[in-house]
Amino acid sequence: MTQTQHLDFIKQTIQQSVDLKTKLLQNETLLQRINEASNRCIEMFNNGNRLLIAGNGGSAADAQHIAAEFVCRFNFERPGLPAMALATNYSVMTAAGNDYSFDDVFAREIEANGRAGDIFIGISTSGNSTNILNAIESCRQADIYSIGLCGPGGKILQAADTCLQVPSDSTPRIQECHILIGHILCEIVENNLFARL
Repeated sequence: MTQTQHLDFIKQTIQQSVDLKTKLLQNETLLQRINEASNRCIEMFNNGNRLLIAGNGGSAADAQHIAAEFVCRFNFERPGLPAMALATNYSVMTAAGNDYSFDDVFAREIEANGRAGDIFIGISTSGNSTNILNAIESCRQADIYSIGLCGPGGKILQAADTCLQVPSDSTPRIQECHILIGHILCEIVENNLFARL
């Protein structure tokens, strides 16, 4: 590629991201679901419960990113909020994967650490990650509300209590929007639970 082609590619990629975020902005159903999810998180934290988040690959990193925003701070200093990204303990991951199945690693963590009243956010760009779907089933058995962060389809649409769908088939663009949604959730929660210092 020439330097001009590189610049054209950069512009096209940024425009794709802008166009997808514009679609989110115009999707009233999605906006309402994000609002409802944030209200559920506010209620959950007020009740002393915890947010659990999981994903695979880049989405596992996104889960850690979002959890860190809740635990530490987002826009201003305030007390930490109880949020945990699953799959961060390698011994648990490898033991569960070896002794049971990789399909069950998140479900096992929810069984061990989840409590009724918690909220689980399962991130799957395809909407078909088996270990996320199994985790959602564990949530159902434990009375844990499940939120799917996904792309336009997949089994997660029927499995989760609610889904925040990003209307794209491009995994990188979906992941960019997932972080945007995670930031929105955290900022709404932070603004509602704490007075800015």
